[in-house]
Amino acid sequence: MSTEPTNERESKSNRASPSAAADDEPAQYRKSASPEKGKAIIEMAGVTKTFFRGKEPLTVLDGLSLSIEEGAFEALMGPSGSGKSTLLNLIAGLDRPTSGKATIAGNDIGAMSDGELAKFRARHIGFIFQSYNLMPVLTARENVELPLLLTKLSSAERRKRAETALRVTGLDDRMDHYPRQLSGGQEQRVAIARAIVHDPTILVCDEPTGDLDRKSADDILELLTKLNVDFKKTILMVTHDPAAAERATITRHLNKGKLE
Repeated sequence: MSTEPTNERESKSNRASPSAAADDEPAQYRKSASPEKGKAIIEMAGVTKTFFRGKEPLTVLDGLSLSIEEGAFEALMGPSGSGKSTLLNLIAGLDRPTSGKATIAGNDIGAMSDGELAKFRARHIGFIFQSYNLMPVLTARENVELPLLLTKLSSAERRKRAETALRVTGLDDRMDHYPRQLSGGQEQRVAIARAIVHDPTILVCDEPTGDLDRKSADDILELLTKLNVDFKKTILMVTHDPAAAERATITRHLNKGKLE
């Protein structure tokens, strides 16, 4: 991940350069090339998703087509029940389309086995939820390290990467704190550190500021902006908050399974 700030949004804040730029830190936290402009990382063509209530079909996504460029920060808005979470699940490889084609980071989601989808998620997707889903008996560092337990990394390397992710999210001094010792905003920062620790291609955010006060929400949105601008992460964020949507470069509206 790139740690060199760009000039485009630098004037909007006084963000310091992330300490992840240090020479001894993992390669994914060092400078990397900007995404190729115009290259789509998320492509959906005529995607339909239908569930069944007994024998009655319920179409949640209806012939949806979508293209999102690599390195974009997009917000998805719409009323409850419009299909936003279902769309996120398809992009994240948690579900498959009923019909149509969903190509995410070059992978045809509908054609992949469960095992292939699990590997796809581990390589490409970072999840950020409204509820932080932290383990209360683990410290911040241990929570962030959890996804790395499934890798072949050594204990020392896992610890190093977890600490680097926490520094990127501004929690240098909270690594050994338990969730109960953290504010809501700090808990969400731990959750974001956990989402980026394996260097995913795409961050999928489902109402990431929904449980936070305005100040904490703005801090989290500033962090997401940094991850997009400085680290070139592609971000798709579902939100009901117009102030959150304003942080994105593109806002899309979904209603009754269709993009408006």
